[in-house]
Amino acid sequence: MGGKFMDESTLKSFEKPDEVREFPFGRFEIIHLDGVSLGRATYQPGWKWSVHNAPIVGTKLCHAPHTGTVLSGHGAIQYEDGQHLDLLPGTAFHITTAPHDSWVVGDDPYVSLHFLKAH
Repeated sequence: MGGKFMDESTLKSFEKPDEVREFPFGRFEIIHLDGVSLGRATYQPGWKWSVHNAPIVGTKLCHAPHTGTVLSGHGAIQYEDGQHLDLLPGTAFHITTAPHDSWVVGDDPYVSLHFLKAH
């Protein structure tokens, strides 16, 4: 009854994600749409990758690329070579595979939307 375009449309909510990855001070929710996956990262004040995720992953620094946009809060990235990036609301980012650490700056949660490889 909805017509061709409405029949092909999909709505999903991060409140009911397809996958959830939880770790100390953080949560990563993933939804899968038609050929695309999106992730919402929420990190609480005090979260730092090298402290809270490194023991789980088994590397000193993160090596994964990240592409997305900051929704709220203030995050920071520091590459192994010392280059520092501030991630602020409205900022689109691409973090490379070069080893990097990241953390929440300030007293508010940091929330970002990540564009993931097709599932």
